[in-house]
Order: sequence, then structure tokens, then C-alpha cells
Amino acid sequence: MTSDAAPALEPGRQIHTYDELTPEQVQDVLDLLEAADHADGMHAVSEQGRLYLRNGRREGVRHFLLTVGPHLYGYAQLEETDPIEAPAAELVVHPSHRGRGHGRALGTALLAASGKRLRVWAHGGKSAARHLAQVLGLTLFRELRQLRRSLVPLDIPEPVLPEGVTIRTFTPGQDDEAWLAANAAAFAHHPEQGSLTQRDLDDRTAEPWFDPKGFFLAEKDGRLIGYHWTKTHAEEQLGEVYVVGILPDAQGGGLGKALTAIGLRHLAAQGLPTAMLYVDADNTSAVRVYEGLGFTTHEVDLMYRTES
Repeated sequence: MTSDAAPALEPGRQIHTYDELTPEQVQDVLDLLEAADHADGMHAVSEQGRLYLRNGRREGVRHFLLTVGPHLYGYAQLEETDPIEAPAAELVVHPSHRGRGHGRALGTALLAASGKRLRVWAHGGKSAARHLAQVLGLTLFRELRQLRRSLVPLDIPEPVLPEGVTIRTFTPGQDDEAWLAANAAAFAHHPEQGSLTQRDLDDRTAEPWFDPKGFFLAEKDGRLIGYHWTKTHAEEQLGEVYVVGILPDAQGGGLGKALTAIGLRHLAAQGLPTAMLYVDADNTSAVRVYEGLGFTTHEVDLMYRTES
């Protein structure tokens, strides 16, 4: 653990950095995130960030706790696992304590810890986050869109699979190795998704939302060539196209569209009224597929980075 000095705009403010949090600290951060989520109408920290927060020490991940006296006012997370890209960060300030420079203090601490090579997510692209990015000298780098569509009625064509392709569902323990290899190949251009490890898979399959009946594998000649992993957000009554992956040599034949339709039909059969997904704005081919299936933009997450 190290202690980083923060700009002294509020007496008693401190930022402490940890490689791993105690259960009590984790709960304090989760309480802060819940308050922020309720105030903002969206998650302040991504699913990956929450898994890193809850599931113990992870190499290359650090946690920043901003306190004033005994109270937790802000949280940030820095991930330095990508061998090429700058470290990635997320940060959040408790809604009751905003406007006092805490976000800037956390951002300054992240810049110092990353050697001024930093990428930061601004979930929802709110004006306050855009202003903070400008203050910290960051520029817009990436736009991640959340798309949604109604599942009532599910007015999409019957899925048509390429010749010789069969569909079955994922079996935990049996399909792990093949899926990890297929995921790495399908997302070789996308380090966040393509670098998932066995621990990452285990973390997700241990989550309450995981249901192997909603994890579809496409095979041809006994080889895994694509998949569609769906997710259910029970509290929000949302189904998610969690991730669709197609191996490079199986792309272009309509398998992605067919797998997406199969997953949507599964989500609709669960009685969920709405489906959502995330897609990079510059992934024009995927955006076209999803828009052709009736999805429209609901909100955007923006990533900012240093110029260096």
C-alpha cells in the first residue's frame, strides 16, 4: 500500500493506493458505487472493474481510495495489463460530495501512477466527465455505444445457419479451453476481450447471472467456430447480447447474424422485454448487423487518453 498526496482543496483529503482491498473496504466501495449508480442512472464502474474489485488481488490492477477523515468519498481503479496500450482507468465520486475537486484529485493521482500514459472511461459521456477529461489534458479516443431494442414483438427473421454448422450450449469445465482459444482468435484485434484468461472465465461463470443455457456455441466438423453468450440483468429486466465472436475464417457467411438471432430468441423466451448490447462505434460492420436487427443507440461510453 502506498499513500499519494492529493491537491489540498479540502482539508483532510487523502488518496491511498492498494493492490488488494479488505472485505470492509470492498463493501465501502460497493456502497459508494450503488449511490452513484442510483444518482446517475447507470453503472459508474464497468462489469470488469467490479469483478476486479470483488474477486481479490489481480496482477496489474490497483485501487485508489479517496477519503476525507474516516469517510470514503471517491474510488478509482487502474489496470495495467495491456502490453501495448496505456493503462486504463475508471473513477467515481460519491454524488453527495461532487464539485469539490475530488474527481480531479483522483485523476491527478491516476496520471502520476501511470507515468502520464492513461486511458480513462467516462460512462454515459456526461458533461462533467468531459470537463474533467479536458482539465486533465485528455482527448477523446473511443466511443462505445449501448444499443437497445424491444423483444416484444421479436420481429426478426428465422436464423439461417451456414451449411454444416450446428448449435449447442456451453458446458462449464468441458468447453473452457476451446472457448478461450476461440475468443482469443475472434478478438485478436480487441485486447480487452481477446485477452480473457481462465480466471476471467471462472469469475464470470461464478456470477449469479450466468446460465449455460444462454451460452450458444457454433461448431462445424467438430470445431468451435463461433459463439453467442447472453446475459440477463434480472433487476433491470434486460437481456444482453453479452458477446458474439466468430473465428476469422468463418466470418462473412452470416453466422454472426444467425447466432445473434438465436440469442435474442432465447432472451425473449425468458420473458424479458428489452435487449441491449455494447459495440464500438467504429466497428461499422457489427453496427450494421445490429441496426438491421432493430437495435438503436441508447447511450454512449467515452474513453479519453493522454496524447503520449
